[in-house]
Amino acid sequence: MIICQHVNAQMTDLARVEYSFIPQTRSEDQYTRLRALFNYPIALKNKSYLVFGAEYNRVILNIEEDYPFETSSLNTIHIIDFNVGYTFKTSENWRWGIKFNPRIASTLETTITNEDIFYNGGIFAIHDRSDDTSLKHPYRLILGVTYNATTGLPFPLPFISYTREINEHWSYNAGVPKSSIKYNFNPKNVVLAFAGLDGYFANLQQGIHVNGKKADNISLSVVVGGLGYQYFLTKHLIAYTYAGYTFRLNNRLRDSNRDEVFSLNEINAFYLRTGIKFKR
Repeated sequence: MIICQHVNAQMTDLARVEYSFIPQTRSEDQYTRLRALFNYPIALKNKSYLVFGAEYNRVILNIEEDYPFETSSLNTIHIIDFNVGYTFKTSENWRWGIKFNPRIASTLETTITNEDIFYNGGIFAIHDRSDDTSLKHPYRLILGVTYNATTGLPFPLPFISYTREINEHWSYNAGVPKSSIKYNFNPKNVVLAFAGLDGYFANLQQGIHVNGKKADNISLSVVVGGLGYQYFLTKHLIAYTYAGYTFRLNNRLRDSNRDEVFSLNEINAFYLRTGIKFKR
């Protein structure tokens, strides 16, 4: 369910290329993710925009531990999102946004089936006074609800993001699914502390038989916290590196009802994410 950065990236990033890595010091298993996305906004009347985009995640599981089943079909997981969004202003400081993003999340060992496709979306209210020079502490508030078929929950989930500038150096973002506090040394160098959620859910096209049960899906959920550094190459082009630790890691095989069949390695470990992004 790629949760930690997905909504924010769709709303602010025009392009991003990223590498994530969770090595294991007490296990032979490793997790690597390669990610690329783009969004193309089309300006309409009255400061409204139609946004088309796509995102690709390639998850590489280097599974070397001994498990009671064949693991070769778990080596690569593909997650492909197609995004359509519409945003419009209702007043000077309020804007609404709607997005719909069908997703393919699968091992893709054969042709795409209905089980590989998931439908996600959300609606957001954005109160943006981040550029208001009349305020001592400019801020931006985003409230929304999202529906993500890969979570297995039959109801919308909240999205909250409140960003506030404390002074010329300090700012923070409080919300769900991530929060952070930033310190700006100067316009080009930023350090931050962060906490958030990450993970995915995908279909296993071939299925795996484990102890008399069949696993049809694989999921990973991670709670991670750590420190990050951002370097502004230009006003809109940013290179970044985040390093931290996974405080909760659940990596599981699930049946067609999404009930747990088998737990893979769940040892907490070091977390690294680095990349470059172009923001509007």
